[in-house]
Amino acid sequence: MKHTAKFTVAAAALITVALAQGVDPQAALKELATKVYSKGPAGEAPTPAAQIKLTPAEIAKVRAMNATAAIVLHYGGNDWSNAQVDGLKAQFAKLNIKVIAVTDANFKPEKQVSDIETVLARKPSIIVSIPTDPVATAGAYRKAAKAGVKLVFMDNVPSGLKVGTDYVSVVSADNYGNGVASAHLLAQELKSKGNIGVIFHAADFFVTKQRYDAFKATIAKYPNIKIVAEQGIGGPDFAGDAEKVANAMLTRNPNLNAIWAVWDVPAEGVLSAARTAGRKDLIIATMDLGKNVGLEMARKGGMIRGLGAQRPYDAGVTEANLAAYALLGKKAPAYVALNALPVTRTNLMTAWKQVYNQAAPSEIAAALK
Repeated sequence: MKHTAKFTVAAAALITVALAQGVDPQAALKELATKVYSKGPAGEAPTPAAQIKLTPAEIAKVRAMNATAAIVLHYGGNDWSNAQVDGLKAQFAKLNIKVIAVTDANFKPEKQVSDIETVLARKPSIIVSIPTDPVATAGAYRKAAKAGVKLVFMDNVPSGLKVGTDYVSVVSADNYGNGVASAHLLAQELKSKGNIGVIFHAADFFVTKQRYDAFKATIAKYPNIKIVAEQGIGGPDFAGDAEKVANAMLTRNPNLNAIWAVWDVPAEGVLSAARTAGRKDLIIATMDLGKNVGLEMARKGGMIRGLGAQRPYDAGVTEANLAAYALLGKKAPAYVALNALPVTRTNLMTAWKQVYNQAAPSEIAAALK
């Protein structure tokens, strides 16, 4: 009971401070459950993923087609990509669509162009993909569209391709909403006051730009939180690049209270830098619920205090269903979005289930005890 009372007093204090600045972070975070902030790459209004459904008769028709699919990733092996692929494979199996290839471009456009060409030689019915670079890869995707392949995109769309003509739809998390969530969660931890560093993605990448823009716009509503250092990273060693940037930030700004990183892998680099610098008091906010950041969040006093999570497994299921829409000649919405999911230590276990469609790893469960 004492702990509950302390929590209530602390929460009330946070709200009081925030309201003094004209912002109630808890109310703002609650709004994310019912509102999608993001627009599509061409400004399209979002259609909720829950509306993308197939009837039993439609599923039977698709199953009879014996279609094939290739999954062409920007980079693989990370928790987000693995969950996307798991969702896609599970739903494709229900639709009797055989996955003939899963490729990893290691965030290199030239490798992805080569991957697309290799996949096209196998004549897939469907390609589900996320472009590494919307300009450099556009020609390869256009070639796939002209060959009659049904294209469904994750998050990002190649330049010049037209929805309904060249591709079926694009599915995304509410990345703007996740940027908003991470800002409010960080402000809550800082009690609306402090000096912060920002590590963004230095690339023409729609999703990460949305996160960055949303974070900057939202954190600006807290006038006593100052961005004192800001730098982009280009990869492909995103954790290593972020660690170097964070090291420099912490050295030049000894009074730095927090760092925001654009997704979980760069946040892992920030964690390493903070540990090396002996700054276990540093507050880190990010996006994407990866295993490593989840484990740090689970630890009592861990540096990862809040993040905005995507729902990549559900996104994969939705992308597979949209591919089925195309096979059936069923009209698909241009842009489909899944709500942002604010995550703290308090809701970590339930959030993990929502993100990955499976229970949290035993290490995370143990760290929470």
